[in-house]
Amino acid sequence: MQQEKFDLWCLVELFGHQRIAGRVTEQTIGGASMLRVDVPATEKQPAFTRLFNPSAIYAINPVDEETAMYYVNNLDNKPIQAWDVKEMLKRNDQLRLGEAVQERASEDNHDYDTDF
Repeated sequence: MQQEKFDLWCLVELFGHQRIAGRVTEQTIGGASMLRVDVPATEKQPAFTRLFNPSAIYAINPVDEETAMYYVNNLDNKPIQAWDVKEMLKRNDQLRLGEAVQERASEDNHDYDTDF
């Protein structure tokens, strides 16, 4: 008996209280079965695809295309952005600066022993 191919519009609920909507299919990568969610383009973002390990999924809710598109437009999921080293370094510098300011403030507020 041949298993029916899974290919439906769905709202997928993930552990960690995350949700994503789109066209859902199965995809095998390196011998492992993954859940593929193809999120269509909206006015705010281009189309993108996300792959999930089945153990990350709490629920799969099959819906019609209109309902899926409602969620696509309102969940505001974003495609993975290219890693930008300059942005990462800038954020690290900002974090270090913030830590240095906090450390300096802590030193300035230190109660010094006045017994001589």
